[in-house]
Amino acid sequence: MADFTIIRCPSCGVKNRVPVDKLSLGPRCGRCKTLLPYHRESGPVILNDSNFDSIVGAARAALVDCWAPWCGPCRMVGPVIEDLAREFGASVLVGKLNIDENPQVAERYQIRSIPTLLFFKNGKLSDTMVGAAPAQQIRARLLSII
Repeated sequence: MADFTIIRCPSCGVKNRVPVDKLSLGPRCGRCKTLLPYHRESGPVILNDSNFDSIVGAARAALVDCWAPWCGPCRMVGPVIEDLAREFGASVLVGKLNIDENPQVAERYQIRSIPTLLFFKNGKLSDTMVGAAPAQQIRARLLSII
């Protein structure tokens, strides 16, 4: 049985049921054909408590930015995360997890300070980086898990 995730279209609002193993193909909305947020050209994947395991677990390598909208350092790291999502394309899953809206994943990975970057290899947590770091340092850490 295939594992599915639900991705809401940013253009028309329709919920799309997408097989996890097809996410790397750049899914489009079934109604309006807009690229869904998982596609790298649109930036990082928006993760939540319900889709986190299926999306991160299906990736060979993943970087997850744990953040909150009220956090100044998180806003500084945000553009770096967006650049990395476009730079690494389909080779790395780059996602963002709002910890205020998704307490289950935040608790599971014991996120106590933000921004926290989680690095996954084959679905398993391999490294963590806490605090705002320069783009070169984040990129180097990401390259070490690819």
